[in-house]
Amino acid sequence: MKYTELGIPDLVLMTPTVFGDERGFFMETFRQNEFEKHFGNYTLVQDNHSLSQKGILRGLHYQRNQPQGKLVRVTRGEVFDVAVDLRKSSPTFGQWVGVTLSEENKQILWIPPGFAHAFYVTSDEAEFQYKCTDYYAPGDEYSIRWDDPDLAIDWPLKGEAPRVSEKDGNGLLFRDAPVFE
Repeated sequence: MKYTELGIPDLVLMTPTVFGDERGFFMETFRQNEFEKHFGNYTLVQDNHSLSQKGILRGLHYQRNQPQGKLVRVTRGEVFDVAVDLRKSSPTFGQWVGVTLSEENKQILWIPPGFAHAFYVTSDEAEFQYKCTDYYAPGDEYSIRWDDPDLAIDWPLKGEAPRVSEKDGNGLLFRDAPVFE
C-alpha cells in the first residue's frame, strides 16, 4: 500500500498494490495492524455501501458527538470525494480537499473524525463503500450545504446542479454549523 498525504494533514490517500493477470486481479484493501501503524488506534465498527446515479451529491455529513472516521472507496464507477476540516483548533479549519475515487484507480481515502464528508457521482452510477470508526447515530447527524459560499468547493459539475436529498438541500451554512474544538 502506498500512502500519500493530501493538502490537509491527517487526510491520506491510499493506493493499494494490485496483482492482476488475464484472470482478473487481487488487492488488499484493509489490514488492521497497518491501519493502526499509519493512523492510530482506531477500531472500524461499521461497513456501509451505497449505490448512486450520475449527478447525485451526498453530503456534507458529519456527526458531532459521535464523530466518525471513514475509510472510503469506490468499487464501481467514479466519484469526486470531498472532506472539510471542522476542527476549530486546526490550522486548516474550514479548508477542503477533493479527490477522484474510482473502480479504475482503486484508491482509498482515510478521513479522520472531525471532518465533514461528501461525494458527487461523475459516472453513470457508482457504488461507494466505507468503514466507520463509530456507529451511525441519526440524532447526531449534521449536514452542511454542498454549495456553501464560504467553503467554495470546486465541484466538477456537468452543467446542471447536483441532485441532493431534502435533508442535504436544507443543510446548514458552514458559519452556522456546530464544529469540533
